Amino acid sequence: MDKFDEKMMRKAISLSRISIKKGGGPFGAIIVKDGRIVASGHNMVTLKNDPTAHAEVSVIRRAAKKLNTFDLSGCTIYSSCEPCPMCLSAIYWAHIDKIYYANTKADAKDIGFDDSFIYDQLALPVEKRSIPVVQLLRNEAISAFEIWQQKPDKTKY
Repeated sequence: MDKFDEKMMRKAISLSRISIKKGGGPFGAIIVKDGRIVASGHNMVTLKNDPTAHAEVSVIRRAAKKLNTFDLSGCTIYSSCEPCPMCLSAIYWAHIDKIYYANTKADAKDIGFDDSFIYDQLALPVEKRSIPVVQLLRNEAISAFEIWQQKPDKTKY
């Protein structure tokens, strides 16, 4: 890591502390493109009553809005903690090029943010997961996929 990366990570860590002061969880993140901060944010789960308002998801939303694109290729995310499964998925869907993180998922588990049960659930067959998962009306829903597949002017993502 170079001095720039360390500076960006310190900003993400600072946001994690700001989040605590505001009543949020201890997580912060920033997205950088071409050496400039595109967006910054912190955990807003309890502040917005939104379970998806993790620091990484919040900052991805801001960056996408600012850059007016869902494709954040060319961007780097700096997170004060190793991303959870939801955030990691969002990072992949956003096509972010690189992830830097400070605290580990084990560190997060030690203070009560344990995501291991999600990884465990994903490894199970759907019928064995703790939340019932029921497939319903696939024969009707598949038509939307067929229409999408045949659409010549679709925007792929």
